[in-house]
Amino acid sequence: METVRFSREHVAEAAEIERLCFSEPWSEDSLVMLADGGYGAGVACVEQERLVAYAGMVSVLDEGEIVNVATHPDFRRRGYARAALRELFRIAGERGVTVLTLEVRASNSAARALYESEGFEAVGTRPGFYSHPREDAIIMTRKKED
Repeated sequence: METVRFSREHVAEAAEIERLCFSEPWSEDSLVMLADGGYGAGVACVEQERLVAYAGMVSVLDEGEIVNVATHPDFRRRGYARAALRELFRIAGERGVTVLTLEVRASNSAARALYESEGFEAVGTRPGFYSHPREDAIIMTRKKED
């Protein structure tokens, strides 16, 4: 597996992974923001020239929000999401980000376990945040270790 910066060449494959993984997938136009730098940044996990997972964040000053973490269903449980997250942590550090936040479906126990194992803590709930089906989001944060 190779972990690289998310670029425009990954957008179409990422959009397909979005459609496979989420009830409200991001569009290709939305995913471009992760490729263009600026306040967005993304990481791509590639196997034999195929995008198998990616993660993205946006950051302003010392705060970051992880907005996407997705693995193609055929490649789950192989450490790709963890690798993408860890690379995002490195990028966040380069940008001076000290606090990362994300939302996760309350029922997504696998993702919640991954995030907890990577230092995130549940800090609140957004009632009815998700639709299709309607569900609460758990807000999780991770602070930079000193």
